[in-house]
Order: sequence, then structure tokens, then C-alpha cells
Amino acid sequence: MNKDVEILIIGAGPAGLSAAIEAARYGAKVLVVDENDKPGGQLFKQIHKFFGSRRHQAGVRGIDIGTELLNEVKELGVEVMLNTVAYGIYPNDEGVALCVDGETGMIVHPEKIIMATGASENPLAFPGWTLPGVVGAGAIQTMINVHRVPVGKKVLMIGSGNVGLIVTYQLLQSGAEVAGILEAAPALGGYGVHSAKVRRAGVPIYTGHTILEAVPNEDLSGVKGAIIAKVDEKFQPIKGTEQFIEADCIGIAVGLTPDIALPSMARVGFTNGGRLGTEVPLHDRDMMTTQEGIYVAGDSSGVEEASTAIEEGKLAGIAAAEALGKMDKETAKTAKAKVWESMNQLRTGPFGDGRAAAKEEIIRKMDEWKVKNNAC
Repeated sequence: MNKDVEILIIGAGPAGLSAAIEAARYGAKVLVVDENDKPGGQLFKQIHKFFGSRRHQAGVRGIDIGTELLNEVKELGVEVMLNTVAYGIYPNDEGVALCVDGETGMIVHPEKIIMATGASENPLAFPGWTLPGVVGAGAIQTMINVHRVPVGKKVLMIGSGNVGLIVTYQLLQSGAEVAGILEAAPALGGYGVHSAKVRRAGVPIYTGHTILEAVPNEDLSGVKGAIIAKVDEKFQPIKGTEQFIEADCIGIAVGLTPDIALPSMARVGFTNGGRLGTEVPLHDRDMMTTQEGIYVAGDSSGVEEASTAIEEGKLAGIAAAEALGKMDKETAKTAKAKVWESMNQLRTGPFGDGRAAAKEEIIRKMDEWKVKNNAC
């Protein structure tokens, strides 16, 4: 089965849906595909209220933002195919291979591609890490926020970045007890607005500590706790500081890695994104990669927050629509300038944390690539 579309967007999370909305507004025919049975991505796990400015949906819960995006997509007539895996990109414009509902094959021939494939959780290997009850923070969010299924009565969280802190607070909201937050660094890594919540809730904080092993229960059907220890300045365990923490679930929140499988198949160029990811696609200010007509947006272009993913999706959608001739250059320039203004506020405000510099470095390297390859 073959299908021709103007713009194919891979990923129906905040970046993908936002890209679809912007492109469709200017008259582009858009197809969005996602491997999950529900669109919205991470937004439907995020029951907390966003913060920042009103422009960035401050005070609105992630799940409500997701609903708004879905409603806009429907109103604009964007085609969305769920339970659909994009598993390959053929060279020489021969199309993108899709698998629908696990059995039906399809080749899509898009004029433009926007890859908004998100990121995957980083694992953390330690004795007992494969036991039932050792769970990624994203999986915990899915269980308690989407499916309303408890992951345990008492949870120990490893990692104090924004994800670890947010999921910790959501565990408390779900009725679980949190045995503590474990962080190898000397201080919590997430934003103060998140850490303040868990501190006020009385969650024990173990900075300068690491996990040594997960302790299984008697029949190996789960865990009954963890052995932790203090670390030295080289993050090595200090003998004699070991202690047992009781918990029937251990959450792992030690960062995310951009999902670059499809960009790799498309043979785009990559670079070290610093704090945004060890390997991210080179892209310009329009989010276009080193392959003409292929764009990236959201965490697949460098891990940030959902708010930034939304803005990057808008940028890619506008740029792809412009490249298709759906608007004149001045209209596109004005639209993209507004998005960049909003994105710069996110990256350079009190929560920017060096992301602006990291993103500008990626764009600078892309500019160098264009000069070297006569692609200006």
C-alpha cells in the first residue's frame, strides 16, 4: 500500500502535534503517525501545572494542554494514524515504511518529513536492577497518571532532576509513600519550584548518595528495599556508610536520551548536544537537518521541556509549510520570529539553565556544515 502526503510527522507528542497544527493552518496536507494507541505523548502523563508565563501555559496542566492540541488537530482536519510504527526510511526519496496495527505494511511518500520521536529513559545498572519493582520514572507516570495503577506502597526514587522530582510529587498525590530521593551529586538537580514541593511534603533527601543494590524479597517476585551509601568526590561509595532503605518499588530517573533511530536511518549529520544530549541531529534555525526537507523537533533534537518541544514543533511546521510554498517569505519570517521570541524566553529565563547556549552551538555547527558543503 502506498500513500502520498505533503508533510509526514512522526510522533504525536507535543512537538509533533504542534508542528501539525502550524503546517495545517497554512494549508498543508499533514499525516501524523504514532506507535501508541493514544496521541499526546508525555503531556497525558503530566498532571502537574506548567509554570513560567501565561504565554507558555503557566497554571495549565499538561493533560489539558494535550487535550487542547488534539482538539486543534481535529478541527484542522489533520490525519492521525495511531498504532503505527515508522520503522524505516528508504534512500533516494523512495518513502517511509510504516507498520499499521502490527500487521499492515504501508509506504508513505512525503514531500517533507518532521521527526518528533521524543526521547527514551536512561537505564541505571546495579545488582538487582532487573527485578520486578525496579521501574523507570516514565513508566511510573504512565501507571499512576494514565492507567491509575499503583506501582508500590513505598517508593525510593533515584535521581533528582525535574523528572525525578515531579514523579516523586505525583507519587505522593497518588497515595504512595516516598522513602526518599537518592542523588549522587551534592545538591538536587531539578528546578527549585519542583524540589520545594517535595521538601515541604517531608520527603527524605539523600544527596551525595548512590544505590549499591536492590534487595529482593524472599520469593524474588519484587524488592523489599535498597542498600545505599555515601559517595566521595569521585562518586565512589564510601565504605562503612551503607544503610538499608525499605521500599517495594525503586524508581529510576537518571536522565533522557534523544531517540535518533530514524534520523540515523535518514543519514542526517549529528553532533554532541552537550546538556541537550550526547548525540543530536545537526539542525538550523528552521529545525531542518543536513538532509533537505527533513526536520526534527522536540526531545529528538535535544532534551528539554514540553513547553520548548511545543515551540520547536511550531517552528518546524511553519518551515515545512513555507518550503512547500504555502506562504510567502515575509509571512513565514514573521511567524518564525514570534516562535523564536517565545522559545528564547523559555531558554534564557530563570529556568533556562544553559540550554540557550547549547542550542545555539548546535545551530552554529550546522551553519559551518552548510558552508563546508555549499548548502547555504
